[in-house]
Amino acid sequence: MGERITPSTIQFLFILTASIFHSIITPSLVGATAQELLKGFTATPDPSISSFQPILSDSTGNFSLGFLRVNRTQLALTVIHVPSSEPLWLAATASSARWSEPTKLSFNGSLVLSDPHTRLFWSTSTSGDRVFLSNTSNLQILDDSRSVLWQSFNYPTNTLVENQNFTAQMQLASSNGVYQMRLGDTFIGLYAKFNRDSEQIYWKHKALQAKANIVVGLPIYARVNSEGFLGMYQFEETPVDVQSFSSFQIQVPGIRLLRLEQDGNLKGYFWNGSNWVLDYQAISEQCQLPEPCGLYSLCQPGKGCSCLDNQTAYSSSECRQSESGDFCGGGGSQNKFSILRRKGVELPHKDLMGYEKMASLDQCERSCEMNCSCWSAVYNNVSGFCYKLDYPTRTLLAVDDDTKSGYFKEKGAERKREVGFVPGFGLLGGAILVTVGFFVFMGYRFWKTRRAIHRFDEGTVISPGPYKDLASASFRSIELSNR
Repeated sequence: MGERITPSTIQFLFILTASIFHSIITPSLVGATAQELLKGFTATPDPSISSFQPILSDSTGNFSLGFLRVNRTQLALTVIHVPSSEPLWLAATASSARWSEPTKLSFNGSLVLSDPHTRLFWSTSTSGDRVFLSNTSNLQILDDSRSVLWQSFNYPTNTLVENQNFTAQMQLASSNGVYQMRLGDTFIGLYAKFNRDSEQIYWKHKALQAKANIVVGLPIYARVNSEGFLGMYQFEETPVDVQSFSSFQIQVPGIRLLRLEQDGNLKGYFWNGSNWVLDYQAISEQCQLPEPCGLYSLCQPGKGCSCLDNQTAYSSSECRQSESGDFCGGGGSQNKFSILRRKGVELPHKDLMGYEKMASLDQCERSCEMNCSCWSAVYNNVSGFCYKLDYPTRTLLAVDDDTKSGYFKEKGAERKREVGFVPGFGLLGGAILVTVGFFVFMGYRFWKTRRAIHRFDEGTVISPGPYKDLASASFRSIELSNR
């Protein structure tokens, strides 16, 4: 057990991340903990502890394995960085353990978290002789010869620490479960799981092979190097790629780590003795993140977020509530959708996406409309590339180019909406001005008529006259306000 991050672990990690800031860990308690666990060891959660219960410490006192209390009633088995109280590793439990006496951590050759009355939550499935926590935060099961039978460095969650190897058999998962980091044959990739049955790569860094060439057929691995870079390797001597951190070749006082964050960015940090200092980020521009503005939104570099329909006010990072699934159900309202069209839009990661070449925008739209798995299509009228998405529409880039158009499905009543490309002015604003102009015109006409009738009663006949000039002037004022 524990080889892959399960959905329940991801959900629990999300809860853990949200609650960690409310936890206060007492360093003095960690100093009194054991530095080795032998067969026969057991521990249960202490009801008097409100945050972290240390069980095993490394020789420096910088790292500790223990029970972290989550949402008062739940328990996480985690390794923390003691000075910052930051979790570095989390046991991938099959389900959430409760902070109560039946829950037990034991070592009988395997390190086991269980409730003897109900279930097994997690186990290393080993036949070891002792449990040891290294001064690099690596939790290990050792045999009598001190050979490593199992180690937590082989099963990362959302964090890699300094000098921890990351191989093609591993993955990092963000605490919200949406994003993953994995290795390819020659690259590091970041992936988004926007729908249950599909994922999209949104960032890819290929090895530059400046200092060493990749040997075809041999796997690569990645590691955060103590000198301040993320390296890709095939052999220990020379990296095949180096992504430098801001502190490259500068000695820092504490450990370094790399973390896949909840926004999908990959960030590097170092501990300066009192705080974690941001030292690296894979994606530097907000609009290049996989979903910086939420569903059905636009991101314009330097200007921020807005909503795709040009009508909804952007607030709380959402233009529309959560969407999921597809339009392939058994009929009824779940298959109905409205259509939103928008010019001047582009996919932020189109260079990493598949496409079909089509003769026209209409053909691209029809191919999505007839496909019940398709949520949207973006077409480039110059290249003829048609990009189709099989997940609900996320954030797109706003570009000042009408040759790039988008076709978007929205679940609900069938209707069609066209959104022109008039910066800062939407259809709703235009409709309001037209309506106001109409009522102003009608009011003026009514006043003129009453005035004419009143003067007729006084013996003077004044015709209201033609109204074409007035209408023309009114619509000219609307056109000017759109410019």
